[in-house]
Amino acid sequence: MGIVMDKVLRAYLHEGQMTVANLVLHNYHSLGMDDGEFVLYLQIDSFIQKGEPFPAIEKLAEKMGKSTAEVYQMLHSLIEKKLMEIKTIADDNGRKHDIYQFDLLFEKLALKHQQNEKVKIDAENKVSRDQVFGSIEVEFGRSLSPIELETINLWLGEDHYDPALILLALREAVLNQAYSLKYIDRVLLSWERQHIRTAQDVQREKQKVRQRRQNESTDKRASKRNYDKPDIPLYHWSDSSEKRDEH
Repeated sequence: MGIVMDKVLRAYLHEGQMTVANLVLHNYHSLGMDDGEFVLYLQIDSFIQKGEPFPAIEKLAEKMGKSTAEVYQMLHSLIEKKLMEIKTIADDNGRKHDIYQFDLLFEKLALKHQQNEKVKIDAENKVSRDQVFGSIEVEFGRSLSPIELETINLWLGEDHYDPALILLALREAVLNQAYSLKYIDRVLLSWERQHIRTAQDVQREKQKVRQRRQNESTDKRASKRNYDKPDIPLYHWSDSSEKRDEH
């Protein structure tokens, strides 16, 4: 049993391991690749990672337990789906040879990832837009008028104010008991003049104001301490010395 295990271990180490991108593993179906084509991709990629960029169809068929005709058909399908290319390149000695290349697959994967991110961002923005309308109605304690709805839409659509920034302006209005869009609009315009465009910018500006006030308070306390001190007359030692010399 021990000898068999040693042989299995040596075979395992000799074959090595390959790396599979999780992004490919999780998205191959949505790219139009069926299970058989995905396994073929893995087989080809395994050869590529071992330094053999154009394995023979016979080798691939043997690894997959398929006929060469079946493997050829799957290769043709991958090319038709624009997931793979067969390219001719020249080596350092100028000799030309073919390689399997999956750049198109990764380009499609990158595009799909971007599209997914856009859908996610759009969904988050929609939630934020809904939060803006809902939060203003809650704080005002009433439904918004058509004109008010149009004003908010202009903030979001034309002025491109960050929804989080509008909610902070709403908070400023509530703290000052000013329940009107005009007040919120003045806050937003004031922030815009100060180049404040995001909630993070507001927090940074508030931190600066707090720090400035803290410094001013410290300076005032220091000035008051100095003002409260009694005057201490300066003793002119040079004058005293001269008087002793006169005597």
